[in-house]
Amino acid sequence: MTSSMPPKCQKLRPDGTYAGKQGFSYFEGIAREITGAQGICMHILRIPPGGRAKAHLHESHETAIYVMEGSAVMYWGAA
Repeated sequence: MTSSMPPKCQKLRPDGTYAGKQGFSYFEGIAREITGAQGICMHILRIPPGGRAKAHLHESHETAIYVMEGSAVMYWGAA
């Protein structure tokens, strides 16, 4: 494979779960540990109404939020 060729495509199935540091149970998704991703980490989770993640910082990857039902608010900036 040359440097101009994209890396292989990976199909994910959210089979495994883990307890995250932010206080929620996550289904495994896109992460360096699972797919080798270098710039993004994205998992599936259910946040109950009124739920809120603990404050945290993503120093080495981007953040993406995709809401399937309900609404979400994301806060960022200096603590």
